[in-house]
This record gives sequence, structure tokens and C-alpha cells, in this order.
Amino acid sequence: MGNLTKNDVKNAKPGDRLSDGDGLRLDVDKNGNASWIFRFKSPKTSKERFMGLGPSRDVDLPRAREAASAARALLRKGIDPKEHRDEERAKAKAEAKGTITFEAYAKQYIAGKEAGWKNQKHRQQWTNSLRDYAFPIIGKLAIPDIDVEAVRKVLDPIWDQKKETARRVRGRIEAILNGAKADKLRTGDNPALWRGHLDQVLAKRRKSDVQHHPALPYEEMPEFWRSLADDTSDAAQMLRFVILTACRFNEAAAMDPAREVKGETWTIPAARMKAEREHRVPLTAAALAQLPFRAVSDVTLSSCIARHTSTAATTHGMRSTFRDWAGDRTSFPREIAEMALAHAVGDETEAAYRRSTALAKRRELMEAWAAFCASSLDSQRFSNGNCQHNFELT
Repeated sequence: MGNLTKNDVKNAKPGDRLSDGDGLRLDVDKNGNASWIFRFKSPKTSKERFMGLGPSRDVDLPRAREAASAARALLRKGIDPKEHRDEERAKAKAEAKGTITFEAYAKQYIAGKEAGWKNQKHRQQWTNSLRDYAFPIIGKLAIPDIDVEAVRKVLDPIWDQKKETARRVRGRIEAILNGAKADKLRTGDNPALWRGHLDQVLAKRRKSDVQHHPALPYEEMPEFWRSLADDTSDAAQMLRFVILTACRFNEAAAMDPAREVKGETWTIPAARMKAEREHRVPLTAAALAQLPFRAVSDVTLSSCIARHTSTAATTHGMRSTFRDWAGDRTSFPREIAEMALAHAVGDETEAAYRRSTALAKRRELMEAWAAFCASSLDSQRFSNGNCQHNFELT
């Protein structure tokens, strides 16, 4: 170190790369702008890295050497100097902006996200739940000051009494604080995180706490279907399509057959899916026969269900009917049935692979489901050994 002089720096020409030694050099671009560069190897990856130390007009030679010396000191401790500097800058930025409150940031967050949310009800639920439960307790706190204790003050009073509301409020606080971290307004772990954080101090939900949608027992589906098949209303036509595809109400209600149905496959856009992933649905001949239909409300579909069965059941519950049938009465693998419902299967890599390879198997499953719906229980025949499902249709 110490190869350069002040005159060398002063007289540097466009295109020059002047080394001062020990990783410090002066680079001059084609326009004559000179900047200090520190070259080093990452202590984590051993790959070459470069860190800018500032333009020579602002940083003279002695200060550049000081900065390079400080960087080398960090390297001797196994610390990447560039990452260390970026972290320090992020902390300083967060401190500078730390006066923004949780309520102010939450409103900004909702305003930025709501355009992509599926319906007005969803937007209202976010705003109302935070207004009623979070803002009165942590709304005036600065974003960096929100910790586990603050989050618990929000959740503790409602965790046992309003289980589903508490779960949603926790998730919304977590999302907002994740956004604040991405905006460099806070650092460290998210205090609203469930796994590894709040699951250590708050009671886990029991399975009995989960409220399920009333579902028609699959044994009653053939009789229900025979009655539904004679119904010529818009609601019955849409309901038959929902049952045959095991889709959610909103996925069917907003469908555009002209754009989304190609041949015997319905592709639901990611924006309309709960998991926000595009979903392909194999369409049987019976499902295609329902297209196009005039979409009606979920309430109208519920009324239609009530016309054809005395059993308490909901539109969404038809998905459970399908899943119970697939698990109890067929030998199709569990993951095929789960994928038919657009549920996550395995990790992201496995799920991506299965989405691309299981469509043919899911088509077989939906063909068997359509046959079961239109069958007579007395005439069903299937073999668990070879996955052949035979039904005499009535």
C-alpha cells in the first residue's frame, strides 16, 4: 500500500486504473470521473467483490486509505465489508424514518396492495380488523418499536374468544411488518411470525376449533345429482359445474369460458386462485355440457342445494364431498386428489413438477367423479387393485 501520490490522483486520465496496493485502486471512467474501489474476496464465498469508497473529488487519498484499512480489519474478522456497510446504512435509514407509526404505515401498505386483492369485502376486512384490534394498541408505536410483547398485547385478549379473527389479525400484522422490513423501516425478526415465535407463547388451535363448511355426505351425492339434473335453473347449471370440477365459488363465478377454456382444460388465472398460482382443471364431458352458464350468487347456490336435499350443505362443502369420496372410495393417490382441489403438495419444486405431470391422472379422477355423481349406488363397481372405476349410469 502507498503506491500512489496526490499528483497521481490529480493527474489521472480517462480509462486509468491506478493501484495503491492491498486492494485499493482508483478507477477513471471515459468521462474522467474518478472513483475509489476496494477489491477483496468474500469471506463467505471466496469470490472476488468490489466495494465503492466514493469519488476522488469527495474522498482524498488519505481518507480512501483509511476506508480500505477499515474494510481489511473487518475481513480479518470474517466480515464482508460491503455487506456490513449495507446493513449499517439500512439501520441508519430505518432510524431516520423510524417516526412513522404502525397505523400510518399499515394504511400505506393496504393502499398499495388493495388493487390486487380479489374483492371489496377482503379490503374491508383488512381495514376493519386492524382498526378494531391493532390500531388501538400498537397504532401509535413507531414501526421499529413493535416487538413480540406489543403483538401479544393485541392478540392475547382475543386469542381464545375470537380464534379466527385473532389468526387473521396476526397474519396481517406479520405481512405489514414484512413490508416495513422490505422498505428498510425495521430490521431483525418479525415479532408477529407464528412458527418459531408466537407458537412458543400462544396456544395452538385445536382441530376442533376449525369451523368446517357443512358438506353433503358422498353417499348421498347420486340421489342429490339425480334431482339436480332435472333442474333447469341458472343456479343448478352453475352448481353442477362447481361440483364436477371441485372448484371454489369465486373461481367459477368470474370465469370467462371464451378465454379460459381450451379444449377439455380450464385454466384459472393466478389472480383468482386462493394460492395465487395458475390452476389447470381437466373438464369432463359432463362439465363441458354446463358451459356457458350464467353466474349467480353463492346465496342462490345455497338455496338451490336446499331445494334438492334436506341435508345441511354448502357450495364450498361440495369440495369436501369430493375429497371424502376420493379418499374413501378410490385408490387414486392422495396427492392427486389434493391437486384437484388446488391444495399445495410438497415443497415448491415438487409442486411445480406435479402440476406439470399430473393433469392426465387428475383427468381420470374427475371422470370417475362425474361417473359416481351420475350413478346409482346399487350399480357401482370398482377395483381398488388396478384403479379401474366402473359405473353403470342411470
